[in-house]
Amino acid sequence: MRLAHSESSEPLLVVILGPTGSGKTALSLVLAKKFHGEIVNCDSVAMYRDFNIGTAKPSSAERARVPHRLFDFVDPGHYMTAGEYARRARQELFEIAAGGPLPIVVGGTGLYLRALLEGLFPGPQRSEELRERLRKRAAARGSQYLHRILNRLDRPAAERIHANDVSKMIRAIEVCLASRAKMTELWRQGREPLSGFRILRLGLDPDRAALYDRINRRAEEMFENGLVEETAQLLKMHGPAARPLASLGYKQAMQFLEGSLTRDQAIQAAQQAHRNYAKRQMTWFRRERDVAWLKGFGDDPKVQAEAMAKVELLLTASC
Repeated sequence: MRLAHSESSEPLLVVILGPTGSGKTALSLVLAKKFHGEIVNCDSVAMYRDFNIGTAKPSSAERARVPHRLFDFVDPGHYMTAGEYARRARQELFEIAAGGPLPIVVGGTGLYLRALLEGLFPGPQRSEELRERLRKRAAARGSQYLHRILNRLDRPAAERIHANDVSKMIRAIEVCLASRAKMTELWRQGREPLSGFRILRLGLDPDRAALYDRINRRAEEMFENGLVEETAQLLKMHGPAARPLASLGYKQAMQFLEGSLTRDQAIQAAQQAHRNYAKRQMTWFRRERDVAWLKGFGDDPKVQAEAMAKVELLLTASC
């Protein structure tokens, strides 16, 4: 089946979400082959050029099987905001749908996915000077200090953001001060959800213990397959300011290169960081609406069959 839509209905968009290590890539490849699809990346680190091992990008062989978009298109020195990503990804989706294939968005970066599907409020520009001041205050007085400031500026935002999440608190404070309005009020204004598609959200929900075991093995394999060597090369090519070097896996490889961790400690730290990230991802995705949850991993034939049935049902209904 090739048609993603008919003339009388909006095109179908499939979104595959889930925690790191849940098999999103495997499921996306199966669906893309079955339904003449094209895959659009929604992983904030896989967008960067030269970062390969630590991002678990689809291999060159996998990318040769079906078209892939929005991989390796960002310079490591550039910060790709969620808003920038959403604008670029929407262009790609409309281009794919206009040509006939089924667009399939795949990734685990919740904020970027929300920006793509739901839109973001038009907040003020980032102020690095203000952010640096707030970082220094958090370092000197603790994250609770920022939480008290945010509570005075925007109590609903303070209730939603954990007191230890310094980066989100800094952005919320920045928005409040720059716009002279509460961030929660701005969130309700000016958001433009993606329109023109019927969206099927497929969520992967594997057993927690099995997921953690897979995450542990994958982190260990990254180090065995040359993550440290790749990190050293990236450091030489782009310098320590390259943003992806602070991401999971690369951060721990950097700590090993700097001598602050042994190799075993770096692997264990990477495993723990990935497990923590998976837990945060599931907390985030549980708040997403209209998700068809699939119990298991994306490389499980039963899960793949269930996903294909859901896609085929919607495609058949539109024909």
